[in-house]
Amino acid sequence: MENSDLLAMVRSKAQGWLSESYDAETRAEVKRMLDNEDPSELIEAFYKDLEFGTGGLRGIMGVGSNRMNIYTVGAATQGLSNYLKKEFSKLPQIKVVIGHDCRNNSRKFAEISADIFSANGIKAYIFEDLRPTPEMSYAIRKLGCQSGIILTASHNPKEYNGYKAYWDDGAQMIAPHDRNTIAEVNQIRNAGEIKFKGNKSLIEVIGKEMDQRYINDLTTISLSPESIARHKDMKIVYTPIHGTGVEIVPAALKAFGFTNIIHVPEQDIISGDFPTVISPNPEEPAALAMAVQRAKDTDAELVLATDPDADRVGAAVKNNEGEWVLLNGNQTALMFVYYLITRWKELGKIKGNEYIVKTIVSTELIRTIAERNGVELYDVYTGFKWIAAIMKDNEGKKTFIGGGEESYGFLCEDFVRDKDAVSACTMLAETAAWAKDKGLTLYQLLQNIYVEYGFSKEAGISVVKKGKSGAEEIEAMMKHFRENPLTQIAGSNVTYVYDYATLKGLSVAENEKITLDMPTTSNVIQYFTEDNTKVSIRPSGTEPKIKFYCEVHSKVKNLEELPAAELAAQEKINQIKISLGI
Repeated sequence: MENSDLLAMVRSKAQGWLSESYDAETRAEVKRMLDNEDPSELIEAFYKDLEFGTGGLRGIMGVGSNRMNIYTVGAATQGLSNYLKKEFSKLPQIKVVIGHDCRNNSRKFAEISADIFSANGIKAYIFEDLRPTPEMSYAIRKLGCQSGIILTASHNPKEYNGYKAYWDDGAQMIAPHDRNTIAEVNQIRNAGEIKFKGNKSLIEVIGKEMDQRYINDLTTISLSPESIARHKDMKIVYTPIHGTGVEIVPAALKAFGFTNIIHVPEQDIISGDFPTVISPNPEEPAALAMAVQRAKDTDAELVLATDPDADRVGAAVKNNEGEWVLLNGNQTALMFVYYLITRWKELGKIKGNEYIVKTIVSTELIRTIAERNGVELYDVYTGFKWIAAIMKDNEGKKTFIGGGEESYGFLCEDFVRDKDAVSACTMLAETAAWAKDKGLTLYQLLQNIYVEYGFSKEAGISVVKKGKSGAEEIEAMMKHFRENPLTQIAGSNVTYVYDYATLKGLSVAENEKITLDMPTTSNVIQYFTEDNTKVSIRPSGTEPKIKFYCEVHSKVKNLEELPAAELAAQEKINQIKISLGI
């Protein structure tokens, strides 16, 4: 599309937002952008409509079709309402759950969504205040609802908000429901088609009673209560980073038996401005800096952090020199899988039909642990909805042990169908207590896993490309990698190339084409090399960035060989970056 055509399209779309269907404040802001000689702001706000990605609807808050506001949220809710009424037309009462996080406008968007659902004859359960995403998923199943939504932008910066839509199994929607909902949303041409006037008799507030049911069920997954009893006063620093975990994570830890939870008071303050961090992302060291300092001051043994909607967990532990180090998502997932499988075996819970799920960009060491212990492993796309889809397919046939992804998400219970940092915090603390029984720290437990199953080092590199021009750059980069496939990475020959956009792969040595067995296509390219290096490339589904996932492997005979393996792995990753041109 030529620039003049794009601008004409954008101006025409923006003009539609000047109708009386939109409130005066919105109309004034649109008029200001239309009158501005520089059209860049107008283009960014209207050049496209927000779409569902791996994390649903997500964008910067503001006026426009490409922004999060009461009209884009309203259109999503109206479209979802229309679809629910078609899908569940035979039910006497369709029901949904609505949750929200701490972000600016989240409560407002949640209440407006409740009004829209109820105006469409749908019963809406809305949490009394902010709650974790996994608790909303839990509530869908407990209340027998057909759908649910949560207003959150997860760990994105404060300018963002988002809207995740869930189905009756408590999982984020996948095909055909996501596509069908989008089709319904796209049929809504203006705000006049959104039923904003609610029916208060169909709105019910839920709160503490659901919290208690959720926590009670979480305690049933505990595998080592005796270890917790012996180490109940272990010092654990926890931060919600201003978000929804502020009350429920400490309550869950106490329900498991831990008695010495140390808070970070400045970060217990609920705020969508996230005043103590640049980004509320537990993947970033800066977000955990205050908690780590608190741990140093109190001589704690474990640091736990959750993102604003409490579905991702970050952790820090002491290394052998007593220095605090952050675990990455792969390392945390490794320890979860190792601990769960080990304890399931010790307790006689392994019957032969158990399984673990990971995402294709997560460490292959999870596969090694599962396979060596006779546990089936499923590999799925990025996005926890794909893990939940495996759980749904296997319901009543196989037993779920756990599932996780490198992006700090894990699930170790089957009554929630999204990643759950509340349960992850409790199970990581329990793992620490269990390791302590063996005379090990969590760091030493991880080292032992590397010696037993092989060493791996992972690095995630994100290249940020904002706005329309950024999206075009990312598209061009993916096109380049497809049209110019790498034959060597860091000096090692490429053995397999997988393109999930076409579901085709190539075994390079045999020059043999491979068909990839996945439920749908995805914009991911993956390389494997002779020395077991894995490189995955994909645009983010929720953020303006292209992601490179690098993973290198080596064997170590003992703990003494780990430092050299670490150094060699880091050098290999540096060479991979050169090979990729990043």
